[in-house]
Amino acid sequence: MEPTSPVPPLAPFPPDPPGEHRSRAPEFYGFVAWTSTSVVFVLYVLWALLPDEYIVWLGVEWYPSREWALLLPAYSIVLVLLTYSVYFSIAIARTPAFSDPNTLIDTKAHLPALNANQYFKHADPDAIPELYDIPIGLVNRVVYTNRIACQMKSGRLEKV
Repeated sequence: MEPTSPVPPLAPFPPDPPGEHRSRAPEFYGFVAWTSTSVVFVLYVLWALLPDEYIVWLGVEWYPSREWALLLPAYSIVLVLLTYSVYFSIAIARTPAFSDPNTLIDTKAHLPALNANQYFKHADPDAIPELYDIPIGLVNRVVYTNRIACQMKSGRLEKV
């Protein structure tokens, strides 16, 4: 029985550019990494769980103390937790205070030029206005002016 919908031909994704051959080396590296990790894990579990007689019977004359079977995972967990706490502490230490202007603007900000009034360039119908960051003072003036005026009229404005 024929399918009711057309079957598209299989195409590689992403498509290879014409005339170029993609290397299969990453596939082999991935397979080697996966198998070697599996072998190391099996050896680790055997070292941690097998009695000494079996390990000597297998021909291994020297191996580390069994306490390292517990210490290595414990140290690795502590190292991961320490890494997270160090990065978290660095982020907190490098965060500027709320009163610092760097909380509102940084070195990548694109501010309007001081010598020209950039706010009225949109009045020219043929001009494409330049993109820039709006200064926080202008944002506060636009957002909060009506609220302050309404509070002053109603007598609810309190001195801080």
